[in-house]
Amino acid sequence: MSPDASAIRVLIVAEHASARFGGEAALALHYFRVLRQRGIQVWLVTHARTRPELSNLFPDEMRIHYAEDTWLHRLLWRIGSRLPDQISYFTTGFVARLSTQFAQRRIIRKLVETEGIDVIHQPMPVSPREPSTIFGLGAPVVIGPMNGGMDYPPHFRKRRGYAERHLLGLGRWFSQLMNRLLPGKRHAACLLVANERTEEALPKGLCPRVIRLVENGVDLGLWRSADAATGSLRSDDGGAVVTFVFLGRLVGWKAVELLILAFAKARGRAPMRLRVIGDGTERARLEQVAREFNVLATGEADVGTVQFAGWMAQSDCARALQEADCLVLPSLLECGGAVVLEAMSMGKP
Repeated sequence: MSPDASAIRVLIVAEHASARFGGEAALALHYFRVLRQRGIQVWLVTHARTRPELSNLFPDEMRIHYAEDTWLHRLLWRIGSRLPDQISYFTTGFVARLSTQFAQRRIIRKLVETEGIDVIHQPMPVSPREPSTIFGLGAPVVIGPMNGGMDYPPHFRKRRGYAERHLLGLGRWFSQLMNRLLPGKRHAACLLVANERTEEALPKGLCPRVIRLVENGVDLGLWRSADAATGSLRSDDGGAVVTFVFLGRLVGWKAVELLILAFAKARGRAPMRLRVIGDGTERARLEQVAREFNVLATGEADVGTVQFAGWMAQSDCARALQEADCLVLPSLLECGGAVVLEAMSMGKP
């Protein structure tokens, strides 16, 4: 690393920098962690709901600043929890994210003035259409890498109801207007996108400097093959029991109910078990689906059952994947699919 690079003062701003809030939040966390390890002077501004996790990871770190929770955030969360995931993301979730960004602006402006910040990096939200309020704060802003611009495969589009389809169409039109009113992406120094599809999904008239960046990677120190782990356990009759693992958030577009249905049909043909690792708004419904098909495990994942293991730390997820035979990911909308790369790095199908 050159002396000039280590002298750069970077401020990362993200709604969540966390291993618990999905892939994009984990990306913000890893940017901060890795830059910090490499001796870059880096600050982080994120939401206060990640404070317990970050305080545990970085005790006594004075360069993490939090936008506090408000009554508005709590109200929007309560309303959004009653809506379909995609609808809440584009409605109550959108307002909550903007509210967080406006609160972060005050913190960012102060840090730019007092710490001499050279560049502001806003890695989330990853939606190419969502506007940004991070502009005019005294330092150039880099936004991304963004990823998105997808729709359900043609035969699955019926999963969205009539109201949801029309609200999403309205939301895409509305995003064009909001990017005019909140010109963060127009005033950015550059926009980072993960692929051509995402670049094409950007609203018209934004910053012309768009850079395509391969943004998904794997920590090979964590996600590696275990020398002795075979993944296959033995059943009482001496046959191999195949262990399948799903890793991810339990949200609608991950289509875990299709996985449970497939497992319920396949378990009669060979000894197998399924572990569902992760949490989310769909968990209670998915457990009920497994119960209806008589495959829900009440404890450990016995032969022919589905175990809902809940959220796990990355090291525990890596261990679970090492002990499994195969990763399963039935997702219908997947921007990155980092878990696929993690499985591949372990030699798992």
